[in-house]
Order: sequence, then structure tokens, then C-alpha cells
Amino acid sequence: MLSKEKISRINELAKKSKIGNLSDDEKKEQKKLREEYLKSFRKNFKNQLDSIEIVD
Repeated sequence: MLSKEKISRINELAKKSKIGNLSDDEKKEQKKLREEYLKSFRKNFKNQLDSIEIVD
């Protein structure tokens, strides 16, 4: 799971991008953070699916 600081930063950059004031460095940072978030999400989701046991 990502730290709260990183998630807050993702949200900050998203709000700023809606206004349209992102610099190139901020766009790169946003892309990197989003990729990191998605990687973490997929890993956690896969672990949840792997732990499911189907009982008939």
C-alpha cells in the first residue's frame, strides 16, 4: 500500500491538472506516482483473489 503522503500528492496533482497548471516535471511525477499506485493496487487485488477459496 502506498503511503498517505504519496496518495495526498497524487490527489494534489490531479486537482492541479484539472485547472491546467501542471509543469512538465509535475506531469512526470504524476505519471510515476500513478504507475506506482496501480502496481500496488494490482498486487493487493491479486493477493485477495489468491486467498479466495471456493467451496462447493
